[in-house]
Amino acid sequence: MPSIEQFIESFLTAVDFQEVVEVTPETELKRLPEWDSLAALGVIVMFDVDFGKTITGDDLKNCATINDLYQLLG
Repeated sequence: MPSIEQFIESFLTAVDFQEVVEVTPETELKRLPEWDSLAALGVIVMFDVDFGKTITGDDLKNCATINDLYQLLG
């Protein structure tokens, strides 16, 4: 399993924020400026391509923070 830092790096690439965003494991997804359906799709693809794990939109809806997303890898 990748470290949380590696996961955050992949997350930032997948979401492709227009401006630099400070993201920590405790960052709330809903507080991110560009967290929308397109960002969510990017995260679903990231899980599949980068980590070989299949997740769904429902999995994402149950996640409040970056760390919640990271726990989906377990």
